[in-house]
Amino acid sequence: MIETLVEWDRELFLFLNGLGTETWDSFWLFTTRSKNSIPLYAVLLFLTYRYLGLKKTLVVIVAIALLITATDQLSNFFKYGIRRLRPCHDSDISGIMRLVKSYCGGKFAYFSAHAANSFAVASFFSLLFIKKYRVLVILLMVWACLVAYSRIYIGVHFPLDVLTGMLVGSFFGWLFFRLHIFAQSKIGV
Repeated sequence: MIETLVEWDRELFLFLNGLGTETWDSFWLFTTRSKNSIPLYAVLLFLTYRYLGLKKTLVVIVAIALLITATDQLSNFFKYGIRRLRPCHDSDISGIMRLVKSYCGGKFAYFSAHAANSFAVASFFSLLFIKKYRVLVILLMVWACLVAYSRIYIGVHFPLDVLTGMLVGSFFGWLFFRLHIFAQSKIGV
């Protein structure tokens, strides 16, 4: 059963990764770089401040810092616990896939921290802004999906790595949003 699932995952990876063309490579490389999301984070911080004020924004900043730390560290825990090779380190497929970036990254892939972190942030802020900025919620989910797919496109994660990251990130985004609401009620801001 597990072997069949892994084989399907490899086949889906090769299909999706093989759809790439040099024309789109720079777009997906831009999308996958974490630092390129800094302007989005700045907009989210500004909107949070306008929506909630300074004290509540500080609570949100702490919650987001803890959220990203938690998803990132859980991803590392799974990567080194499960030890599933990245596609670019998997000798069965590394010769037939497209590696778009100049290096492969760490040896292990399961699960994608990029997907987890982007979905965690998108979920948290979607819950925060659902009533005030509905269009932003859609844009955040589109952004998170693009970041997640970029990991397959550039050749560093299998689809199940990305899907797991999306699910973990979404759950943690919801959980930390609830914790942030609880913390705000307890500290009286």
